[in-house]
Amino acid sequence: MTEPSRIAHGMGLQPVEADWPALSQGDVESALNHFPQVGALQQLHWHSPRPFSAAAQVRTDQGQLFVKRHHRSVRQPTWLLEEHRFVQYLKQRGAPVVTPLLDRNGSSVVALGEWTYEVLPLAQGQDLYRDALSWTPFLTLSHAHAAGAALARLHQAAEGFPARARQTPVLISNLRLFGDCAPLASIERALAQQPALAHYLADKNWQQALGELYLPHHRALLPLLKHQPALWTHNDWHGSNLLWTEPGSTAQVQSVLDFGLSDLTFAMFDLATALERNCIPWLELDAGGHASADLDAVDALLAGYHSQRRLTQADLLTLKALLPLVHVDFALSEIDYFQGIVGSRSNADIAYHNFLIGHGRWFGDSEGVRLLDHLDRIARTR
Repeated sequence: MTEPSRIAHGMGLQPVEADWPALSQGDVESALNHFPQVGALQQLHWHSPRPFSAAAQVRTDQGQLFVKRHHRSVRQPTWLLEEHRFVQYLKQRGAPVVTPLLDRNGSSVVALGEWTYEVLPLAQGQDLYRDALSWTPFLTLSHAHAAGAALARLHQAAEGFPARARQTPVLISNLRLFGDCAPLASIERALAQQPALAHYLADKNWQQALGELYLPHHRALLPLLKHQPALWTHNDWHGSNLLWTEPGSTAQVQSVLDFGLSDLTFAMFDLATALERNCIPWLELDAGGHASADLDAVDALLAGYHSQRRLTQADLLTLKALLPLVHVDFALSEIDYFQGIVGSRSNADIAYHNFLIGHGRWFGDSEGVRLLDHLDRIARTR
């Protein structure tokens, strides 16, 4: 029997064939058999376009659910449980998150063959960014302000979470490599454990490229890191991972979704990721444009955050030094995923040339310098 296909968000503006087949009725029924409390499946009525897993909104005779399936090469059960424990902690601390359902054995993860499943109740709120691509700007400045405030509250809820860094080796976002005092040597050591990434980089002059693009920012960042307490963070903060109270400019964040990239980093890493995801129109750059940073959105996001959790001058200088670096570790993880797990050399090329190298070059050009100078001015007047 041919597995169902689906269209997903790709590395650019155009939708692509997804890396993983769509969830079928049989897939969902097999997973839901482990959750007798949810009742019988009636319908699959929306498939997520996110590329790294397969997920669908489904209806049973007890209500609506969200079923997500990961390949074990991407999320083994123990790796997914790391994420679930964080979400459960946030829920206990009052954060607006949805915790996965427990199966008949009391586990939030179901392993079936080569797949790992999780089942969640639907989160509360309106999905105003459901079809938005990554790096799509906020619809309004008030959304940016609300998202900044919600991120600060999430960080308050995350304080005290005792877990160490994730064991998950692929498709998480952190600063393990570029948080090291010698990041290029750290990458060299990592390649011994990542043969697919090592194979991809073998014919690239990546040491020179990364050194020229990123080591100046790294030298500025390194002494600032000692002022940043470790914190588990979301690491994928953009509009389509948030549900909203209502349409329009008065909307507030009602629910926070998708902790798949979460890990032990620090608050400014998460805030820098939010700025990078939402305030720079990277897809314009991929289409040959200039990708002008939205400084008003930057101001709104930072003001929202500051309204709930104070930003110091050291924080803002950290953001300035960190922003050109915040994507680097994840870009390398994406290359490893595309080259080694799904076997897509073309996507690995995009991740390397457009994401890893292209974004770094942007920060050295006029628009990137304008953004970094703007953050410096904010910091110097704080």
